[in-house]
Amino acid sequence: MTDDTSRDPLAELSAEGVAVWLDDLSRELLAGGGLQSLITGRHVAGVTTNPTIFAAALAKGDRYDDQLRDLAAQGADVDTAVFAITTDDVRSACDVLAPVYQRTGGRDGRVSIEVDPRLAGDTAATTAAARALRGAVDRDNLFVKIPATPAGLTAIRQVTSEGISVNVTLIFALARYREVMQIGK
Repeated sequence: MTDDTSRDPLAELSAEGVAVWLDDLSRELLAGGGLQSLITGRHVAGVTTNPTIFAAALAKGDRYDDQLRDLAAQGADVDTAVFAITTDDVRSACDVLAPVYQRTGGRDGRVSIEVDPRLAGDTAATTAAARALRGAVDRDNLFVKIPATPAGLTAIRQVTSEGISVNVTLIFALARYREVMQIGK
């Protein structure tokens, strides 16, 4: 076995059509240019987020302190503050990935944000949340994550008919996969 330091496995995957996604996002990564470095040097083509990722981001560094103080001064409740912080970061990540989105004709360069998982059993609330996320982020390269629960399938059908791009999550069975595939037909 030789140690070929010129070999770049992520470049090789990318060349074969595999889109490398980062399962992490923080203001530190955005502000410090780290995301751009990962796009340029590590072939990252998309970013996905979730509540756990944002909780970890809030716990390190002080990049959120000013916004948290402002939100507290406005009397924002926790859900409002989380919405503001996460949509701001996702919007910024969408802007960083916009050149990838443009260059690939929308195939890559996307950022996904999750509908509040507590809404998974409520079609109307999931639909409203997806619309709110799309409106707040207001970027064409946004994916809204919606779980493939029975209520989620109806919400997915509705919001995709409105032009909202969806990253369907929590597909754990072939039968559910088939249901998801039937949405666009």
